[in-house]
Amino acid sequence: VQLQASGGGSVQAGGSLRLSCAASRRTFPMTMAWFRQTPGKEREFVAAAFRWSSSTHYADSVKGRFTISRDNAKNTLYVQMNNLKPEDTAVYYCAVGTSTILSRIRSVDGYDYWGQGTQVTVSS
Repeated sequence: VQLQASGGGSVQAGGSLRLSCAASRRTFPMTMAWFRQTPGKEREFVAAAFRWSSSTHYADSVKGRFTISRDNAKNTLYVQMNNLKPEDTAVYYCAVGTSTILSRIRSVDGYDYWGQGTQVTVSS
């Protein structure tokens, strides 16, 4: 499985971006998620969505500003990021996995495949 992330860019604080992540072939991952990473820090959980459920999970830092969604027919994951802040600046990665355990979906260990990352830069 190859994941292709796109949609990153540079915006000013308060702006919006929409990231997309397309899977190379039809897969049936139970969980798809976004993580982000800044230099010198560990990759951190942003949001996750389940294939067979409408439930979604968010990091507290993005709750109310980011919305994750998935199109199962297109094997594509999205995240709409509104009211962006400078602290949202990071490389954003999409990931897919089979776990639905809440503690694991918030960890990098819960995912089997990763996209290449797309840079998001928010200026103040």
